[in-house]
Amino acid sequence: MRRLNRGMGGVCVRTAAIALFALGGAAALAQPAREENPPAEFRILPYSGLTPYCVDPTILDQIVKDFAAREAWYWNSPLVITAFDRVREYGVRNNGLSYIPRRYCRALALFNDGVSREVVYNIGEGLGFIGAGPGVTWCVVGLDRNHAFSPMCRAAGP
Repeated sequence: MRRLNRGMGGVCVRTAAIALFALGGAAALAQPAREENPPAEFRILPYSGLTPYCVDPTILDQIVKDFAAREAWYWNSPLVITAFDRVREYGVRNNGLSYIPRRYCRALALFNDGVSREVVYNIGEGLGFIGAGPGVTWCVVGLDRNHAFSPMCRAAGP
């Protein structure tokens, strides 16, 4: 009667499995590097990549209205922004092309108490009410009383 050597078959199966695993790992390493995500305009239909400029009067008026409403309702303060000066842009789409298009701005605002303070704001495309129009996120340096954008309004920037 012939005796089968079962130990050799197990070794061959294990060797074959290791070889296949190594071959699969080598094939995975040989693949080209993953491409970056495409720009938001190509992935999500509503985005065009265009945002209003920092000096756009509708954007600045929105900041004035929102600031006055917050100060009057939440802080019970008569403080309002009377004018903007030295409005400048310091970044466009700094987070990358695949993110929501944003424009980052700074301005010097004059208040009714006679003090000038810096306003840091960003304009995001499609971030307005229910996604219609641009949305503005702003912060007044020195008047971020609840520390939502601390420190020094850095979180409102890029």
